[in-house]
Amino acid sequence: MTGQQAATEATTGLRERKKQRTRDALVRVALELFTTQGYENTTVDEIADAVEVSQRTFFRYFASKEEVAFAVQDMVESHFLAELAVRPPEERPFAAMRSAVLCAWNTIGEAIEAAIPVELHMRTYLMIESTPALLAAHLRRSTELEERTARIIADREGLDLDADPRPRIAVAAFNRCDARNGAAVGAGRRRQHGVDQDADRALPGPPRTSARGRLARSGAYAGLAWRPGRRWRTGRTRSVTGPQKPLPET
Repeated sequence: MTGQQAATEATTGLRERKKQRTRDALVRVALELFTTQGYENTTVDEIADAVEVSQRTFFRYFASKEEVAFAVQDMVESHFLAELAVRPPEERPFAAMRSAVLCAWNTIGEAIEAAIPVELHMRTYLMIESTPALLAAHLRRSTELEERTARIIADREGLDLDADPRPRIAVAAFNRCDARNGAAVGAGRRRQHGVDQDADRALPGPPRTSARGRLARSGAYAGLAWRPGRRWRTGRTRSVTGPQKPLPET
């Protein structure tokens, strides 16, 4: 490598780090404003002024206020999907989804903590729940995430997603169980932007005393097992009867 090439790479690296710092600052300031004065009461100009950039610069990074409100969630979802796509093929779908959640947090936790404080991340979830426009967007995004997840599961199992409903049913079942666990965590999170001890002991994953543990528990985990053939069972005794065609063996 020549001296000129090294200098070019160093300049490129510096530029990318500066862009990342600007993006992180926009996210952090936007979420702080959203959670303190309200999403509807915050303008793009206020966010840009607080970071000392132009409105034009804001729109280089985000298309709208909604996009910046879900920036951290989008980061988490992207890591989850990437982890799910590379899970070992011998893993059953439920095990693959759960492992992808855990592995995603192992790789994304530090990045999120570097961008925003854990406490702000928790407050953002509460703000989304209490803001009708954002809650509607969250529900839409959840449906889109389920569809993308189901497509990955279908590809892993060699199934046609348009003809076979089982991947969508599996993803929905996984998410419903996850939501039930999340409800147990939610009460404590609302009280102290953390989790209560009983719910925490019931969930796998990082300890609640660590920052990453508190961050990870803003979304609960579900332990499920996929059974090939006509019946899929959770870790409990409930089962869902699927189509007659059995899943291919791996």
